[in-house]
Amino acid sequence: MIDNVVTADPSTSRRFTPEVRRGLLGLGLGNALEWYDWMVFGLLSAFIGPSFFPSHDPLSATLNTLAVFAVGFAFRPLGGVLLGTFADRIGRRRIMLLSIMLMAATTLLVAVTPSYAVIGQWSGIILVASRIIQGISTGIEAPLSTSHAVELAPEGREGMVAGLMSFYVNLGILLASLVSFLCSLTIGGAAMSTWGWRVPFVIGALFGLVVLYLRRSLPETLQPEEMAGSTTGSVWTGIRRHWLAVLAIVFVVGAAQAYNYAWNTGLPTAARSNFKEDPTAVFALTTALGAILVIGSWVVGKLTDGRAMSRWFVVTRLLAIPSVFLMLLYVRPGLGGFAAVLLGGSIVLVLNMTIYNVVSTSLMPKGIRGAGVALGYGIGVALFGGTASYLLVWFQSLHADWIFPTYVAVLSALSVLFYILARRSSGLYVGK
Repeated sequence: MIDNVVTADPSTSRRFTPEVRRGLLGLGLGNALEWYDWMVFGLLSAFIGPSFFPSHDPLSATLNTLAVFAVGFAFRPLGGVLLGTFADRIGRRRIMLLSIMLMAATTLLVAVTPSYAVIGQWSGIILVASRIIQGISTGIEAPLSTSHAVELAPEGREGMVAGLMSFYVNLGILLASLVSFLCSLTIGGAAMSTWGWRVPFVIGALFGLVVLYLRRSLPETLQPEEMAGSTTGSVWTGIRRHWLAVLAIVFVVGAAQAYNYAWNTGLPTAARSNFKEDPTAVFALTTALGAILVIGSWVVGKLTDGRAMSRWFVVTRLLAIPSVFLMLLYVRPGLGGFAAVLLGGSIVLVLNMTIYNVVSTSLMPKGIRGAGVALGYGIGVALFGGTASYLLVWFQSLHADWIFPTYVAVLSALSVLFYILARRSSGLYVGK
């Protein structure tokens, strides 16, 4: 039941051809930009909040900004449904170009939008509108770029594709932390709260132009006859037939994203807002976490290349259940406790974040993969990923720290259950 498209001749070599390498670079850097922008917004929420949502309570302003952060996630399913359907009808390449154009333009808009003090409530409206468009864009970017990469690479190289795509994702996360840290270190916390937070967004917009240039030569993996035979009705008939796979993808993605955003944005935001830790020190530690994820994703890709991805997924996802409770150790101010929790959970985090997108791709046949994977991905991220940072900070403010790790542990267990049920029902369409 494997329908992987092979652009290199598997009878002669399993190596990536130059065309495939260029394609993977353009796809990977697009993922890096998506995560860079998303993580910068989360990391700088304590600075962005007072600019757009003035309040006498800094925690309330931060929570308002994290709510806008979640709004972007709420529109990811819409992006997945609209753009994913077009990707299955007119091809992957055009949608990948549109996705990156939307992300670059809205990132620049966030950077230049005046504050509440200048234009009043319009500043918040523009911010929300920008995040909605970004949500639509990213609703297709991550799932389709991974599907595109799997279809582009030689059969049997799914583990390496997972490692490469995760490497670029984590590179975006690392760059977000590094740029935030360097800006804070260079201009200081006072300047960051007034205008310095805009600098990382300007950098993100310029990054988007580079990715757009690279994607101009992106190969198309959907063949002309496959496009001609695809209609909106046939795509969604196929998705209804594979409803269990979509449900599994929702939880496979949702549990990984809840864990990820808790570690990459929730804990750092709690450190700055709830426990008043030094922002520069917090950014330094999140940068160290990013470095671990970049290196670790490459290692995991090497380890899983040519091996059964399904077994790796089940084992690593079960490991996430006990490890998420590490966050309960950080309940009072202190950079030592923050560092121990943040870096202690990084190994299980990198294991889960490296392979979950390829695992999701493996559950859907090629003809409906763009829409099907994007739909499950968008719902999973919207329900569980986009709300993770908000819930973590909120529960901590209520002194109910135990609720959030319990919530993520339940999501992780459900993801394994639904994955096994979907695999037994329809089989796997990529890898084994």
